[in-house]
Amino acid sequence: MASARTLSFSFVAGIGAVSLLLTGCAAQASAPSPSATTVTTAPTPEATDGAEPTPTSTATAGAADATCESLVAGELLTDLTAQGWTYREETFTVGDIPLDEGVQCMWADFTAANSISLLVGWSPIADADAERAQELLVAQGWSVEETASGAYVTEDPSRSLTVDENGYGMTYEFGDGWVTVSDTKQNLLLIERPAG
Repeated sequence: MASARTLSFSFVAGIGAVSLLLTGCAAQASAPSPSATTVTTAPTPEATDGAEPTPTSTATAGAADATCESLVAGELLTDLTAQGWTYREETFTVGDIPLDEGVQCMWADFTAANSISLLVGWSPIADADAERAQELLVAQGWSVEETASGAYVTEDPSRSLTVDENGYGMTYEFGDGWVTVSDTKQNLLLIERPAG
C-alpha cells in the first residue's frame, strides 16, 4: 500500500509539468524585462529518462540567502500555494551536522490529516564539512554516486518513506561549496539554488 508521501512525487511532477507549460506560454507572450529574475525550470521526470538531476539554468535572483519560497520559485511556488500548501522551515542538517546558513523546508497542506509533502533544502557547505557529512551518511548505510559535478548521497530505498520512479529515496546532492536535499533524487530538479 502506497503511503501519502509516495504520492508527493507524482503530485509535484504534475505541478512541474504544468509549470513547464505555463512558462512556455508566458515566454511566447512577452520577453522578460532586463530586471526580471531568471529562474530554473526543472524538466518533468518523463523527460529525464534516469539522467542525473541538473537544473537547466541558474537562478539570478542575486540573494545568497535561500528561503522556502525562493527554493521553489516561479510557477511551482504559485501552484503549491494555490493548492493550499504552506511550509515549515528548519535549519539544514545532515545527520548531526547543522548548517546554520542553509534552510530546509517541508511543503504540505498541514490542515489535511494525511497530506502529501515535498522536502527541499539548500545550504552552503565547506569542503571539510561536505566530506564529513558524506562519511556520516555512508556509515549509516546511504550510497554515494560520484558525478563530474559532485556527488549524490541517497538513503537506502528500503528505509525511505517514498522513492522516485528510479527507486531513489531521500537524496543529498553535494556540489562545489553547496548541498541540496529532497525527499527523492528526482525532486532535486525542483530546487532553485541561490546565485552566488
